[in-house]
Amino acid sequence: MATTTAASLDPAEVEKFSKIAAEWWDPSGKFGVLHKFNPVRLTYIREHATAHFARDPHQRRPLKGLSVLDIGCGGGLLCEPMCRLGAEVTGIDPSDKNINTASVHAEEQNLAITYRAITAEELAAEGARFDIILNMEVIEHVADPAAFTATSAALLKPGGLMFMATLNRTLKSFGLAIIGAEYILGWLPKGTHQWEKFITPEELTDWLKATNLTPQHQTGIAYNPLTGEWKPVRDMAVNYMLVAG
Repeated sequence: MATTTAASLDPAEVEKFSKIAAEWWDPSGKFGVLHKFNPVRLTYIREHATAHFARDPHQRRPLKGLSVLDIGCGGGLLCEPMCRLGAEVTGIDPSDKNINTASVHAEEQNLAITYRAITAEELAAEGARFDIILNMEVIEHVADPAAFTATSAALLKPGGLMFMATLNRTLKSFGLAIIGAEYILGWLPKGTHQWEKFITPEELTDWLKATNLTPQHQTGIAYNPLTGEWKPVRDMAVNYMLVAG
């Protein structure tokens, strides 16, 4: 792992996900819920990115020529479809094990993705900038979410978009995302999330505005047990996504 004094890095969280890095691409494994979650995330990103950058959403590679950074990329579950949409993708994660898993899988798929075991703070210090930043299900795992938001915003090119997804800090999210998902249904390993680190939309909006980014759209996301699919909903009390620019 890259040596860092990054304010937002939580070593315990990095170690937690490093231990299960080999399971990223197993749809029935510990990250199975993310595999089911991916379609709704990708639809949201594609819809708003193509509209913002005036691209035809029906093209096979509508994001061609746009640079994308996936912060906390894990095993590359978002990086690979973004690459297939034509984007020039960079995935970063502080876990060497996650990056190794992602790199091997991308090579097997013949996808040209740049993966680096590095923190957002270290990448920002290099002066890197991107058209689109994906900050999905990451911020609730960092030590200083406000500082992390500021660092992420510093990596965005003027006129770019940042997508964020996280969990709201409500009683409903405690019941569904922790008690339900981790302890009753077993969708995620116990201890994956800490409720006190969940973030309200109001908090996230304030942190974004402090970096001169404004949320342009936000939506809740809910699981439909009848169809086995996730879908956008008005209720943002548990999972939610937003796009800011």
